[in-house]
Amino acid sequence: MKLKNVELELGKIYQSLVEAETLATRSGSMVHTDYQLSATNLVRYLVLRRYDLRFLHDSLSELGVSALRSSEGYVWRNVTDALKLVKLLRGEVWSPADAPSIGYKKSKKIIRKHSNRLFNARDQRHRTEIMVTMPAEAAVDKILVKNLIYEGMEIARINLSHGDVGEWQAMVNNIKQAASELKMPCKIYMDLSGPKIRTGSIQLKEKNKKGKIKVTDKIGLKNGDHLVLTKKQLNAKKPKYGSSGELIRPAKISVSLPAIIDDAEIGHRILFDDGKIEGSIIQKKKDELEVVIVNTPQLVKLGSEKGINLPDSHLQLPSLTENDLTNLPFVVSNADMLGYSFVRNADDVKKLYSELNKYQSEHLGIIFKVENKDAFENLPLILLEAMKRPGIGVMIARGDLAVELGPERIAEVQDQILWICEAAHVPVIWATQVLENLSKTGQASRAEITDAAKSARAECVMLNKGPYVVSSVRLLKNILFKMESHTTKKKSTMRSLKIAQKAMAKLGSNEVFPVIPEADGLQSE
Repeated sequence: MKLKNVELELGKIYQSLVEAETLATRSGSMVHTDYQLSATNLVRYLVLRRYDLRFLHDSLSELGVSALRSSEGYVWRNVTDALKLVKLLRGEVWSPADAPSIGYKKSKKIIRKHSNRLFNARDQRHRTEIMVTMPAEAAVDKILVKNLIYEGMEIARINLSHGDVGEWQAMVNNIKQAASELKMPCKIYMDLSGPKIRTGSIQLKEKNKKGKIKVTDKIGLKNGDHLVLTKKQLNAKKPKYGSSGELIRPAKISVSLPAIIDDAEIGHRILFDDGKIEGSIIQKKKDELEVVIVNTPQLVKLGSEKGINLPDSHLQLPSLTENDLTNLPFVVSNADMLGYSFVRNADDVKKLYSELNKYQSEHLGIIFKVENKDAFENLPLILLEAMKRPGIGVMIARGDLAVELGPERIAEVQDQILWICEAAHVPVIWATQVLENLSKTGQASRAEITDAAKSARAECVMLNKGPYVVSSVRLLKNILFKMESHTTKKKSTMRSLKIAQKAMAKLGSNEVFPVIPEADGLQSE
């Protein structure tokens, strides 16, 4: 790209930033003082990522000018400094419009400040914190908890979807006692369970090869099979076939949250048990959905209490359940951080904050879990609303996202979440299946070692429970230490992002911020 064309392209981006500056500064004025510069920078980043920057980077690098590949945390300064240098190369002295901005070093200080406030980092060899999900044994085995803290656990996660108040309190006591004895601080994170969409009871009688009746708690499903979901709370019914093998009545199961039947539509996908079984809705009645199984070539057995995902449906479920509201006082009294499990949009943030305002909850950090398609697509707006309170973070729930968005998209989606959160100076927790094989079996696969190494780009990594989780903490600590001496965050080619286009359309209007086509017609989802 010729020098003149480089200047023209940078000039277009700069002009877009100027046009959006009123919106950016207004966004900054509407959040907590800790996040004013961060909110302003986030809007600027959304403006920047509406452009396809791939063909600009190489030209800037060829000129010895800083490219825009790592501009997340300091957009205005990065763009204007690059434009200033390019103009100097053409013999022109130029200064940008006066606007509040931050540079590279200050952007790093801000996100470290936000991370330390949230995680209260102790002196450590690595930047990224380690969070571990507490197993049930943590309620009775203080030695286990002590070993985890000693090896490097800095945050203990208690999942309120399992156990009861008595067990949770016992875990809290053991965590605090172990941390005190070791003189190594350990924060406590609690996940609200949120609305869990699961299969109902399955208890079926069937004959074995010897003709004896036995009870099974699973229904086998494969391509072409039909399954009915009903609002009625009943035990599952197995399919009925005629003498020639024709289907007379499909299998039927209940669901934990009957309201999903109202929100689903014909043609929508439905996924069971972390995506192991996929179906397509072919019929909808007042109280029932009929599903045909697709993309499941081998027989898979579906059991009770297995997760259900409806990635194409806009579910009208409450982000906070009655159970969550009941548990909230316990969380406020005993936790340092709260995990918000079913956030989908900015209104869900308002609902949580409204409930928290009823308690003395100023100390409580809030982690917004991105675990569904809506949360991902609305992430910029969720963050702008979340910034009205200090001490926030984001968890990338990669398992749930992979089910909703498809495994082929999870790699790019997790990167986009990292970029957007870096632009907002918001700490990120990298979660789901990190060193899972090692935690469960004692043997780590090569693939999960590589995945764990990539997690060093986040401010915190979450390990799940397992009999060998202490070994996982020890290994992860060493991986993080080694990786952080090699890399910080990332460099990318920076195609334009649909998430940025959509967010700017919602914040402003399509007339002010029209969609910018890419040079090759491609665009990240």
